[in-house]
Order: sequence, then C-alpha cells, then structure tokens
Amino acid sequence: MKLELKILLVEDNIIEILKLKRAIENLGMNHEVLEAENGEIALDSIKQEEINPDIVLLDLNMPKMNGLEFLAIVRNDESMRHLPIIILSTSNNNRDLMEAYKLGVSGYILKPLKYDDYVKKIEYTLQYWSNNELITHE
Repeated sequence: MKLELKILLVEDNIIEILKLKRAIENLGMNHEVLEAENGEIALDSIKQEEINPDIVLLDLNMPKMNGLEFLAIVRNDESMRHLPIIILSTSNNNRDLMEAYKLGVSGYILKPLKYDDYVKKIEYTLQYWSNNELITHE
C-alpha cells in the first residue's frame, strides 16, 4: 500500500529546502515536508511529539549538531531508533559514508549537481519508502 509520507528534512540551507519541495511538487507527489534547521531542533520536535515523521532526510553539515551527531543520538534512543534516516548530502567523503553506516543510517544519497539527476534520486528514494513495509504497517 503506497502512502503519503511525512518527511522531516533536517537542513539549514533554504535553497536545499526549496529544491526538495520543488522536486516533490514536480514529481506530483503529495508528501508532507516538515523542516528543522538543525539536529537539536529536530530532536526536540521528535521527542516532544510535535513531529512524528515517517522518514528523516538529513544533511551532514549543519551548525550546533551535525548530521552524524544527530544520527548517533537517534540510534541510541529506544523511542526513536526505528526512524528511517537517509543522509542527503554533497559530501562524497568516504569517512562520512562509512561512519554513517556504522551508526545505522538507512541510506546515503549523494546530491548530484544536475537538478534532473537530483529529482530522479528523490523520486526513487520516496517511492521506495512510501512502499516500505515498516511504514505501511505502523
């Protein structure tokens, strides 16, 4: 059963936020995009149940708390550890990639330079998660 996702985008760059929303709109998907400008805000919102996301799209390079720090905290918290977290980053640093997988990331997507390639990656990712059994049986 395909469903509309509640996506938490943890991103401090307004251009990237607008780009994701535009891509989803251009794809004709009706997913809801919630935003947090850094990991601290995202954690507080999830813990206080202000936001109950189906998936988290996470940038690595942010102020206050970077993406890997956020991921480590979520994976060590019993109430949040089940959340699918996909890193959406420009960093192709192998160390970042390996550390993310060691911490239990659900996916790591390298943002391509071309917008059309970006849209395709977003489409494939959101199609997968909107059909994933973890989400459709909650």
